[in-house]
Amino acid sequence: MESILYAVGDVHGRADLLDQLHGHIRSHHEVQHPNRPGEIVYLGDYIDRGADSVGVIDRLMSGMDGFQTTCLMGNHEAMLLECLATDDRRVWSTWLANGGDVTVASLGLSLRFGRPDPEKLRAALGAERVSWLKALPYHRQVEPYLFVHAGIAPGVPLEQQYPEDLLWIRSRFLESDADHGYLVVHGHTPGVEPVVRQNRICVDTGATFSGVLTAAVLDGKSPPLFLRAVGRPGWPGR
Repeated sequence: MESILYAVGDVHGRADLLDQLHGHIRSHHEVQHPNRPGEIVYLGDYIDRGADSVGVIDRLMSGMDGFQTTCLMGNHEAMLLECLATDDRRVWSTWLANGGDVTVASLGLSLRFGRPDPEKLRAALGAERVSWLKALPYHRQVEPYLFVHAGIAPGVPLEQQYPEDLLWIRSRFLESDADHGYLVVHGHTPGVEPVVRQNRICVDTGATFSGVLTAAVLDGKSPPLFLRAVGRPGWPGR
């Protein structure tokens, strides 16, 4: 594996922590791996709960000088995209109850009166952001790693995995000791610390709630090293 890989856990609107973590990644790479290319893989869930979801999207769309970047689809991006396609209150209620209400407020929209309006949401996001969200891939494979938001269904070939599992799966994947054929690197299930097992690495440390955003440094051979951005739990000022 030529590149050094940096896998970033669920950001959830914490642009402040993302900026700090980008600085840590850049400094680490310049000191430890100046002669190797670097790639940052973001594991999804860029929006909701934290108050600067739009700022996170814009930073990721801009990329990071000197690094290849790959941004994966998370279940929160998928919920937002569903709302862009319908005014069904059940679909919108699911998103809003999972932190989408903060994203809606940050866009200057109100759902207090009237039906959900996908066109207003689309206009507030802007065509460029919507196109970027729709194009997010579900996984990235770099031997020996498979990067995905939530995990995979054990025993199912990658090309036969359901998108819902890649975005939402928990216990069936988390409790499995199976050799998946890859070391699966994922987010989606927050913990106080990153989780390292023989078949998976979880990088979600609950940025919104804990104030800690984590990246795993992966070189294809060594155990992962973790970089952390640390701030206040919750959103500053809230």
